[in-house]
Amino acid sequence: MVSSNGRLSDPEEDIHSVVERRLHRHAGESALRLHTARSRNDQSATDTKLWMMTSLRRAQTEVINLITVLLERAQVDINFIAPGYTHLQRAQPIRWSHFLMSYAWMFRDDVCRLEEQIGRLSSCPLGSGAIAGCALPIDRQKLAESLGFKQVTPNSMYAVGSRDHIVEFLNWSSLCGLHLSRLAEDLIIYSSQEFGIVQHSDRFSTGSSLMPQKRNPDGLELVRGAAGLLLGDSFSFSCILKGLPSTYNKDLQSDKEILFRSYDRLLDCLKVTAGSVATMKVNARKAESLLEPGMLATDLAHWLVKRGVPFRRAHHLVGTALRRAAALGVDLQNLPHQEYSEICLKFGSHEELQKIFSWEASVEQYTSEGGTAKEAVLAQMQKLQQWLQNHKNVEA
Repeated sequence: MVSSNGRLSDPEEDIHSVVERRLHRHAGESALRLHTARSRNDQSATDTKLWMMTSLRRAQTEVINLITVLLERAQVDINFIAPGYTHLQRAQPIRWSHFLMSYAWMFRDDVCRLEEQIGRLSSCPLGSGAIAGCALPIDRQKLAESLGFKQVTPNSMYAVGSRDHIVEFLNWSSLCGLHLSRLAEDLIIYSSQEFGIVQHSDRFSTGSSLMPQKRNPDGLELVRGAAGLLLGDSFSFSCILKGLPSTYNKDLQSDKEILFRSYDRLLDCLKVTAGSVATMKVNARKAESLLEPGMLATDLAHWLVKRGVPFRRAHHLVGTALRRAAALGVDLQNLPHQEYSEICLKFGSHEELQKIFSWEASVEQYTSEGGTAKEAVLAQMQKLQQWLQNHKNVEA
């Protein structure tokens, strides 16, 4: 029976005894054999692992869905050029797709880490008893296989006392949450009026209760905040474990509360992030308007290197040009050619210099594997698409 507040009203001290008593009503004396060769300790550990073996696959599916959304957006936005930032300062022009792919690869690594964890998870504790093992002639390997495990735990004390698999998941979820938070932060910044590159859909943003002009990226802000809670859950459970003596202690009962809470929170964050990325609008014209000639200072240095100037000297010469431009109140593109010639003749003619001041030409220089040139980004997409296809084939 269930009481009015949703709690079991049975008088027994644990769910195992409740199941046994209720079964006894229907099966009679046979129900009293239910606990044979079992302990609450190994049953609880086994049940938790069984739940995780199923649920972690669902989490993996949600991460893969987010990767797919990022990849699809990168394919659509391949021709958009935007400022790339380091230290939140304008650095170099990049393809917007290159930015999106940087997060797709982070989440790819998250999937790989989770896959490794699922492999370690498939070790069955059942048959370990309370601490010393089982004195009855059971086939633990056959029992494990019947439940879907690949192997059995090798030591009974380890089996009932270890919660490393939960620690691993909580650590993994906090790292995945950290990646989600960083993506959320970037998209929040890029949606501000100061940047104006991204506009979030009404589904994942809200208005202000007071200021009619506001459009707040609430969904991504909640994701960013949830990352701190995921980190907190991970740390708090490790704190519970750090002082425990070996095998089972009642402190371990808190494992499922933290596990279920983190799992639900992470899945919500993955769904909100995927929805936000899928429905956001990117203002390519605004992104390009934020580019400025100073961001091509590295291109000028590379130009000198190609003309035989050592890079360190080239870096110094471009720095001199930047200081001279600042003194004259102009940018690098509008610095008089005579000024470049006085700094170093290797800068070449006015026509040669002007060819450098092209956003498209700038990004197309970076053809190395993993670079931001169009062919390099397309190669990344193809590689990630192949990984996704291989992963689907393995699952099938």
